[in-house]
Amino acid sequence: MNQHQQQLFDYITKLQQKVSTLHTEYWAQYSSFHTWQFWVVVLMLIVPLIVLAFTIDREKIFLIGFYGFNIHAWFAYIDTYGVRTRLWGYPYEAIPYFPSFSLDASLVPVVFMLVYQWTLNHNKNFYLYSFLTACVFAFIVKPILASLGLLVVFDGVNYFHILIVYLITFLISRIVTKIFLLGEKKPAH
Repeated sequence: MNQHQQQLFDYITKLQQKVSTLHTEYWAQYSSFHTWQFWVVVLMLIVPLIVLAFTIDREKIFLIGFYGFNIHAWFAYIDTYGVRTRLWGYPYEAIPYFPSFSLDASLVPVVFMLVYQWTLNHNKNFYLYSFLTACVFAFIVKPILASLGLLVVFDGVNYFHILIVYLITFLISRIVTKIFLLGEKKPAH
C-alpha cells in the first residue's frame, strides 16, 4: 500500500469508528429499551419466528429454510447498501449496527417462506403469489412502517423502487434455490 492509500484508508476507518460511536449513542438515547418503537421492532423479529416454528412443513423444512435464508442474506446485503448510501434508514433498531435486523432476519424471510411453502403445497404459481407478497410489503407494510417512524425513505427513492428490490430479491433467491435443487443427489431406483 502506498502512503496516500494508507492515509486515505486510515482516514476512512477513523470516520467509520466515529460513526459507529455516534450510532451506538443514538441507539442508547433514542432507540433502546425505553421506547415503544424498540418493542415493535423486537416483536417484528420474534413473532414471525414463533409463527414459523408452528407452521413450517417439516417434510420440506430444509428446502423452505434454504429459500428463506437466501431471502435473508440478499435483503441483508441490499439493505446495508441502502442504509450506507442513504437511500433509506431505520431510526429504531433492535440491535445497533443491524438497521433492519427484524425485517431482514425474520419478518420478510418468514412471510416469503410461508408463501413459498403454500405455493408448493397447493400447486399454485410461486411467481404470482411472491409478486403479490412483494406488492404488499412495498405498498402497504413499508408505508405503514414509514408512518410509524420506523422507516425513513430519503429523496429519490419511492415505494416502486422498494418493490423492485423485493422482486429482484425473491427472484434471485428462487434461482439460487433451484440451482441447488438441480445439484441435489437423486436416489437410485
